[in-house]
Amino acid sequence: MNDAPRTYDVVVIGAGPVGENVADRTRAAGLSTVIIESELIGGECSFWACEPSKALLRPVLVRADARRVVGLDPGMGGALDAAAVLAHRDEIVSNWTDDDQVDWLTSVGVDLVRGHGRMEGPRHVAVRTPDGATVRLEARQAVAVCTGSRAALPDLPGLDTLRPWTSRNATSAHEVPGRLAVVGGGVVAVEMATAWQGLGAQVTLLVRGTGLLSRMEPFAGEMVADSLREAGVDVRFDTTVASAVREDGPGSEVRITLADGGQMVADEILFATGRAPRTDDIGLESIGLTPGSWLTVDDTGVVPEVPGGWLYAAGDVNRRALLTHQGKYQARITGAVIAARANGESLDERPWGAHQTTADTAAVPQVVFTHPEIASVGLTTTEARRTGRHVDVIDYEIGSVAGAVQYAKGYQGKARMLVDPDRSTVVGVTFAGPGVAELLHSATVVVAGETPVERLWHAVPAFPTISEVWLRLLETYRG
Repeated sequence: MNDAPRTYDVVVIGAGPVGENVADRTRAAGLSTVIIESELIGGECSFWACEPSKALLRPVLVRADARRVVGLDPGMGGALDAAAVLAHRDEIVSNWTDDDQVDWLTSVGVDLVRGHGRMEGPRHVAVRTPDGATVRLEARQAVAVCTGSRAALPDLPGLDTLRPWTSRNATSAHEVPGRLAVVGGGVVAVEMATAWQGLGAQVTLLVRGTGLLSRMEPFAGEMVADSLREAGVDVRFDTTVASAVREDGPGSEVRITLADGGQMVADEILFATGRAPRTDDIGLESIGLTPGSWLTVDDTGVVPEVPGGWLYAAGDVNRRALLTHQGKYQARITGAVIAARANGESLDERPWGAHQTTADTAAVPQVVFTHPEIASVGLTTTEARRTGRHVDVIDYEIGSVAGAVQYAKGYQGKARMLVDPDRSTVVGVTFAGPGVAELLHSATVVVAGETPVERLWHAVPAFPTISEVWLRLLETYRG
């Protein structure tokens, strides 16, 4: 048997959106590229996160908006057809098949090896294929780790027999549970509480802390909590799960004991308690790193702990911003860096340069698809205080804007803009309200572009749209 490795310029481990973008950029630059994947091409976002979750949430959010639009049939606010929503979700994820993604890889000239990839020293990766064979690969230029993250479960006894939901189960379930306990207060927790309550489950949200969405502006979490309660979710703060058991086998109820001695039962329990890197079995020990650890990178995507500058990490696995769009941003820049170095070109390492992931620390956009929607980019007031940055805080009630009045009767929302008074630039924006997700890119352009406030007066919002809130923020700031 010939054990000689197949040699490529670039070996990419992980074929989610991040790995696909790295491979696309290096191949477009003329570098031979192979990508390794043990599951579905397209990864977590396509099949178990962004895409299916939004398919579940969209009908719930549309119904919430419809209830506030004058003249619509009141029946539009009735029960959703859960079976139809789940069937549409299945269509969105192509019934968990990846033929289209495989075709795309072929079309751009990227080779695919299916199986589990493990590094075997510098620039060498061994892939254990589904049929038990081993394919060995060698990278001339770079290995890019794009393996993403997985759900982090709490340290509770009996998890193997409990069979709890993780985010994957929550987005791929084929039946609506009668009673669902959601443990957590972050994005996954509030989105899945919104979706499954809207589809007919009785949801209890168990939150360790005193509020929701703790990394965002406090008013965002407060508005989401109020809306969840209005929808029928039992939201409990300062609550810790001490134990959870499923005593009678598959299909039996979950008995939950809380730290304060309280008890409750549910048909399913979802732990939305954070993420962990998928690096526990990719051979990190063979290159002097700790298995299961996050991979720290510099602004070019290189892992500086590894000598030689050949190892890159993009996406969730580097923990800079656990968001698909931000991982794809990193991937585009990482691919450009690999190509530039392979071709002997100098790098543009200025802030916001072509080979710097500056946005990871200055302009990360995020949307929480709840009712109301939450959209933010850049600094929050809490982060500004924590880092010692002085900012001017400007708030405005979005419901006072003519476009919001047109959007829905009784519209409630809030906008916050943070301005660096020394540079007179916007460094953070948060919107909370129905339909505000579509405002986010304008805010991202303003923050990433470091646009002077005085120039923003010349960016005229159309009337009557919700985007007129920008003008109101500027007027409030000027006083």
